[in-house]
Amino acid sequence: MPLWTQWWVWMSAAVVLATLEVIIPGYIFLGFALGAAVMGLLILIGVSAKGLALTLVIFALLSLASYLVMRKVFGLRNGQVKIWDTDIND
Repeated sequence: MPLWTQWWVWMSAAVVLATLEVIIPGYIFLGFALGAAVMGLLILIGVSAKGLALTLVIFALLSLASYLVMRKVFGLRNGQVKIWDTDIND
């Protein structure tokens, strides 16, 4: 059985990518970590793709979807600019 069809491989990749996100912050690796975690859950419940190429496409789409959701939730909201009225040196 190929390694990419094992759920624990995807979960391990999710943990590694989440750890990289902690070390190098910026919501770059978090989308990939969530995509890998969802892919691992899909494989765990029995949903599997035929072939490595289709598996990677599904992973890419899951990662993109999670990145877009995070950008919508955590992104900069309009009208949230901090205006300072006083100076710390005053």
